[in-house]
Formats: sequence, structure tokens, C-alpha cells
Amino acid sequence: MEGLLADPGVRVILFDRPGVGDSIAPGGLADAADALHEAIGENGPVVAIGQSLGGAVALLLASQHPEDIAGLVLLDPTPITDPKLAAMVEKRAQQAVKMFRMPVVGAILRGSLKRSAKKSVERHAMRPDVRDAMMTITDLDAPKLGRAVVGLADIGAALDLSTVPRVPAVVVTADRKPSDPIRAAHARIAQEIGAELVSWPRAEHAVHLTHPDEVLETSRAVISATKQG
Repeated sequence: MEGLLADPGVRVILFDRPGVGDSIAPGGLADAADALHEAIGENGPVVAIGQSLGGAVALLLASQHPEDIAGLVLLDPTPITDPKLAAMVEKRAQQAVKMFRMPVVGAILRGSLKRSAKKSVERHAMRPDVRDAMMTITDLDAPKLGRAVVGLADIGAALDLSTVPRVPAVVVTADRKPSDPIRAAHARIAQEIGAELVSWPRAEHAVHLTHPDEVLETSRAVISATKQG
């Protein structure tokens, strides 16, 4: 979201919730919305922009603290509202933790991640700053990832989308087949919160890196819509 920094009248808050990213504070998914609410403080309401699990956390914030939300941009969000998919994500994350801890298997998996990232860099002819970001995310902290999704299925089951405010919102989904269950989950989220569902050709899960310009323009459009409202 660095591209928004140069936009007049726009203030960007980059936040690593407790337990993820560079945060050293303890915490989990169950506390994510409250942590964000506290970080926003008197700076709200805000346009919450989140990718993957960050998109799911943005939904939690919107549901639990609707007064904080002026707009939403959900970038291929973790399908927290689909019980089966949420349980699958949680299970696979825990399996990944175990596999990455195995010296040989972990090394193979890390190599595979880097090769996959390099293919994405080439496929999308990524500019240097985006390429560097793509390669950085391959340095996966598996234990932290495992902790980050603990309780995902239960938290998703308790999520009430009817409490999400009707604000300018977009759900961006990766380029998947119409029958794909994740795309279907994203479509349901968009419908329930009154958001536009958007997808671009060849968009991958890391859509903010495969399509950075489109994500930036989409975010700008939502921000502009909040000002007009």
C-alpha cells in the first residue's frame, strides 16, 4: 500500500497484529479485531485493506467494531466464513508446521516455495520492488503461521456478517474456475456484505504482488467512494 502514501489526504496505517509479522507481542486470531480496534483508536473510521488471513481479520474487525470501518478491500481473503474451507486451512497450516520442522522435508519445501515464487516473478514480469517482496514472503516462519490460524474454523463459525456495515467494499478473488469452492466462498462474502466481486486474468493468491497496479487502483476507488459518501 506504499502507493497510497503519495495520495493527497490519505494516511496509511501498517499494522502487524500480535502474534504475526514483526510483532513481538503475544496474541492470536481471537484477539485480532480488538488489537486492530485499539491500534486504530481515534484515527477511524478507516478503509481496511487485507490480503489472505489479513482479509479475514478485516472482516472480523468490521463485524466486531463496525464503527471503525469506512470501507473494505479484501484481497483473496482466507475463506473464514466457509466452515469446511476454514477447517482445511487450519489443518493444513498445522501440517505445514510439522513438515517444515523436519530437516530434509523442510528444506525441500522451502526450495519448492522459492521456485514457485520465481515462476510467478517471471510470469508477471514483476518490477524489482514487487519481485523482492515476492521472494521475501518465501522465508516462511512456519510455527508463526501455525499459531496465526489457531481457532480459525470456530472463529469463522461465530462470525456474523450481518453486523458488517454497508460501506464501499470490494472482494478480490484470484483467477480460479467459477466452480472453485474458494471463489464460491468469496462470492458469498461479497453478496452478504454488499461488495463488488473482482477478479483479474492470471491473478494469484498474492494478488497484491501479481497485480499491484490493479490493487492500488481498486483501493483508491474504494477510498474515493468513502469520501463521496
